[in-house]
Amino acid sequence: MARNDLAELSAFATVAEERSFTRAATKLGLSQSALSHAIGSLEKRMGVQLLARTTRSVSATAAGTALLRELAPALERIGSAVAEAMQQRDRPAGRIRLILPRTAIEMVLLPKLASFARAYPEIVLEVTSSNDPVDIIAGGYDAGVQLGEFIQRDMIAVPVTAEMRLAVVGSPAYFESNPIPRTPQDLRDHSCIGFRFSNGLYRWEFEKGRKALTVSPEGPASFDDPDLVIRTVLDGVGIGTAMEATLEHLLARGKLIQVLKDWCPSFPGYFLYYPSRRNQPAALAALIRALRVSG
Repeated sequence: MARNDLAELSAFATVAEERSFTRAATKLGLSQSALSHAIGSLEKRMGVQLLARTTRSVSATAAGTALLRELAPALERIGSAVAEAMQQRDRPAGRIRLILPRTAIEMVLLPKLASFARAYPEIVLEVTSSNDPVDIIAGGYDAGVQLGEFIQRDMIAVPVTAEMRLAVVGSPAYFESNPIPRTPQDLRDHSCIGFRFSNGLYRWEFEKGRKALTVSPEGPASFDDPDLVIRTVLDGVGIGTAMEATLEHLLARGKLIQVLKDWCPSFPGYFLYYPSRRNQPAALAALIRALRVSG
């Protein structure tokens, strides 16, 4: 279909329905000459006359009637689809494709999902879990949640958590037979359970005053799921890392022991990010309002 075919087909259907170029031009907001040119161009391209014209009347030819029989329902469906899409500017409804890490699902989304679903029953969230930084445009997502350091600069980003901190932890059983590390360098003498992105192992980052260093964890296992890292740590296999906020209950109950706390400063937490504020669907605006935290 040529670029202008849809507009010309719609113009033809309007003329056939109105049986008048004058009334059709008024309805379409075109001049009569522009409308006549559009119909003539369509007929020339198709190689068949679609409208019979006299000084007094306009009517569809046999070919025009046959075309209109198929065209009218199709144009009606297109009009309905366009109207439904435009409603999404004002009515919070439709699907939102969202991608975020497993930890962010538990910290950011799940605590607010029930109230959000009750408030916006016509919105459906299609949630994908991925720890890796993602190009949401290339992936076909409406929005994502990720740590600020991983978000591209051309994205709009709004905070959905307060500042966060990494926790380095081990189980009481592990530290019964291994010394407590006092500096990040001491981790060389420990079994470290790694967390893995698709492009490689996460290097543990430490900072104290003006000192900053990274440690590549070495140990018997690494996982791409933070829950599995902590389960392995709880079993006494080694030392691991996770977001401190996700471990509060385990630390409070003495299931885990936090070490190197003075080497783990806070950092900006998770942000919800999306491409543009222009023509933002009402459903996405509702989700942003629900998840956003005030600074």
